[in-house]
Amino acid sequence: MNSNISRGFVDIEEGQIHYRTYGSENNPPLVMLHGSPLSSLAIEPLIETMGKYFKIYAPDTIGNGDSCPQKNFPVTIKYLADAMLRAMSRLNINSFYLYGFHTGGNIGIEAAIENPKMVKKLIIDGLGLYSDDYKKKLVDNQAPEIVPDLEGTQFLKAWHLVRDGKIFWPWWNRTNDGARGLGLPDRIELHNEVMELLKSVTTYHHNYKAALNYNKIPRLKLLKVPVLVMASENDILLPYLEEATKLIPGGQSAICGDPKTKIGREKTAEICREFLV
Repeated sequence: MNSNISRGFVDIEEGQIHYRTYGSENNPPLVMLHGSPLSSLAIEPLIETMGKYFKIYAPDTIGNGDSCPQKNFPVTIKYLADAMLRAMSRLNINSFYLYGFHTGGNIGIEAAIENPKMVKKLIIDGLGLYSDDYKKKLVDNQAPEIVPDLEGTQFLKAWHLVRDGKIFWPWWNRTNDGARGLGLPDRIELHNEVMELLKSVTTYHHNYKAALNYNKIPRLKLLKVPVLVMASENDILLPYLEEATKLIPGGQSAICGDPKTKIGREKTAEICREFLV
């Protein structure tokens, strides 16, 4: 955890949204949205790098991390986008650039469609276009409901979901074909990510399933703000990069840096800065 990154809460109708913030108030605001199943902790290294150029606000999506649970069910990407926009409005951030990683990118699409006056430009870091059969497998297996019990099985289930997600894609495809070849992260990083999942262990799956069920193809065509779609070379969604970009009016694409390395994050930050500013 980065001690230079500040944290706070903002009230919305459902409760409190937790956010991380970093960078000079003199820089243009950039809202950064994390992926599933974790929280903005997962993108802290990139927050710090991007904070050289922007004033960062990185909320935990409602129902993730330290943010309050969702109240509208079934949870949809549109609802998650609306909750995020309401939180930014309460922080008096009424015009900003938006970056979203995986699920965060989906939320960014809806936010930009719903309120293009607030979202000036959008960066989608990883955008999947799954076949119907593959989507069904992901919906059925990728985000299991984890129910706390007296035997503590929730701790082991959360551990395997996060750890195996580093080794395999999908995390439950524990075969040679599913191996990502990336190895495991630092033990403390892995521990911290599991702890983030445990904070929202009874609610995280609603958001993940919302992202997997999201019918994004017709929505991409409605985007009217400038959009950059990118993915790193080791991103599981890289194969969809060009196909997804072509669906967006005036969409641009780029291969960004490895988020696990300082050089990679600096490359990503430079790509984002050139597009946004």
